Amino acid sequence: MAQFTLLIIGDEILSGRRQDQHFPAILQRLQARGHTLHSVLYLPDDSAVLVETFQRTLAQGANVISCGGIGATPDDYTRAALATALNLPLVQQAEAAAIIEARFGENAYPHRIKMAEFPQGAAMIPNPVNQVAGGSIQNHYLLPGFPSMAWPMVEWLLDQYYELGTLPTSRSVTVLNAKEGDLIDLMQELVTAWPALVFSSLPSFGNAHCAEPHIEFNVKGDAGDTQTAIDTLSQKLSAMNYALFNKPD
Repeated sequence: MAQFTLLIIGDEILSGRRQDQHFPAILQRLQARGHTLHSVLYLPDDSAVLVETFQRTLAQGANVISCGGIGATPDDYTRAALATALNLPLVQQAEAAAIIEARFGENAYPHRIKMAEFPQGAAMIPNPVNQVAGGSIQNHYLLPGFPSMAWPMVEWLLDQYYELGTLPTSRSVTVLNAKEGDLIDLMQELVTAWPALVFSSLPSFGNAHCAEPHIEFNVKGDAGDTQTAIDTLSQKLSAMNYALFNKPD
């Protein structure tokens, strides 16, 4: 299992002129292959912000999928920002340049050919839609902002560079008409007893999962520990006369 940081880049997203579609689609593709999403950042078309972000993710050794900012217009900073963060020159990649020349002919110049520039040493990520490649270097993957292009490119890079993983086991129980404040001590007991598990408490006044007011408790981690923890929590909730909406899954 690998963890990923997703960068969604573009002033058009932050201004509301376009709505992000990448987060749910890429999350689904990661989970389908047994991987998880560590964090998501929405970033502006700002060179300094992008350089600082890439410096941080490189220092962390993160797996980064970046969508947006690799076109040929003056507001496309992503490729140059990653090169700066890597302290590498931005150079024309022969493979990427050949693809652009083959597709656009003499119209590749003087502007479209700039899309062949990547940090020195980057490998190409094939684009099945218009063939203009993305780039890969040090577990950082630069993809276009267009969903129709980015999503199959995500699938390719995951299949090319990462083995299938196994997601942590997840178990949950829903308690009806409960208040979080009344159950904090019980939650703390569970966290103390199973510190390696990831615990969450999600209160709701009613939703698609359960129409009544409720709290959904969830634990993730080792299969045996998650089952034991959720069974113990369910038993204690029942002993406190709380009604459970469903059995632990």
